[in-house]
Amino acid sequence: MIVDVVIPALDEEQALPEVLREIPADLVRRVVVADNGSRDRTAQVAREAGAIVVTQPERGYGAACLEALAYLATDPPDVVVFLDGDHSDHPAELRTLLEPITSGRAAFVVGSRARGRAESGSLTPPQRVGNAIACAGLRRFYGVHYTDLGPFRAITWHELGWLGMVDRNFGWTVEMQIKAARAGTPYAEVPVSYRNRIGTSKVSGTVRGSVNAGIKILWLLGKYAWPSH
Repeated sequence: MIVDVVIPALDEEQALPEVLREIPADLVRRVVVADNGSRDRTAQVAREAGAIVVTQPERGYGAACLEALAYLATDPPDVVVFLDGDHSDHPAELRTLLEPITSGRAAFVVGSRARGRAESGSLTPPQRVGNAIACAGLRRFYGVHYTDLGPFRAITWHELGWLGMVDRNFGWTVEMQIKAARAGTPYAEVPVSYRNRIGTSKVSGTVRGSVNAGIKILWLLGKYAWPSH
């Protein structure tokens, strides 16, 4: 099974070398870092660590992910893994994340920080509340049972293509879970560890970012619940 990793990154010069070092080389073919308009040496340290770097100056988590996927489309993998570049996820747990796919139980897997071991302070109160509300919405409107919108996730290239991902900022993760539910994609959750990130979060680390993310998630939950979408 060919696995490629996508890491959207904005000003992650300090954290990224550690993240790349922890990715199990025996499981992954390529690592693509999508530099999202960094003002530091993010792109340089990624290349020095052996990653492929693509550039997306338009700020937005989804925009960065879509740019990386466009690169992968020229020689697609069997499975894409999404991973944050801030050292909060544990790349060493990649085998656990992939197990439901390798065993044939699922085509989409979300790493749940809520079910795993989250370091004290790593999940902020707005993140915990936002996740609980979003997961309740996913159950209510789409009949799927998640405990997290975690960024550490894996999906087969085939299923990802069917989803038609379009969100370019805060709604990327919940859009994927909504569309997978609507498509009937076999899914699973696995517990994953979570630690305090290196540096300051561009979303949960600011009031404005947390509010904007919450509004976008709620809007998407409602938008796709209508039959016309």
